[in-house]
Amino acid sequence: MNSKHKRTLEAIFEKPTPANIHWDDIEKLFKNLGATIKEGSGSRLAVELHGVRAYFHRPHPEKETDKGALASVRRFLENAGVTPC
Repeated sequence: MNSKHKRTLEAIFEKPTPANIHWDDIEKLFKNLGATIKEGSGSRLAVELHGVRAYFHRPHPEKETDKGALASVRRFLENAGVTPC
């Protein structure tokens, strides 16, 4: 995992939840961790990692992920066994 992905992962688990993480960085982190991403209709994505599946919506028109979506990403990663070291 490169330093950019590591910073993104650490930011996802930060308390209080930040509101400035770009969705593109989260998708790149998913791919780096080995997740499969399937495009759905509109901005919908199905992400599967270590047998855990979750559905997300890309934020638009903004690039930043809101705090509620970030909490869902955090839960998904925890369920898949991924936490910052």
